[in-house]
Amino acid sequence: MQNQQMNQQNQQPAMQQPPHVITTKDFSYINDMLAWNLLAMKKAHHAASHCQDQQILSMLEACGQMHQRHYSKLLAHLEEKQTNNSITQ
Repeated sequence: MQNQQMNQQNQQPAMQQPPHVITTKDFSYINDMLAWNLLAMKKAHHAASHCQDQQILSMLEACGQMHQRHYSKLLAHLEEKQTNNSITQ
């Protein structure tokens, strides 16, 4: 019971809006996510190019397109922050 009360006291309130600053650590994590999405997109495209079954091929293409959309969204967020010049150390 006492631990539960301490945990409740130590918790920070949830953010309603993301901060207007990307830290170096945030930037590194976003860069990793870009790399993961790019790799997944490439692997899905490669697998689809070797696929004979039309249903599997269409699923692989949809998977690759999803990762491409995620990559584009992340990149757009980074470009927006870069134009606002708000990347900090």
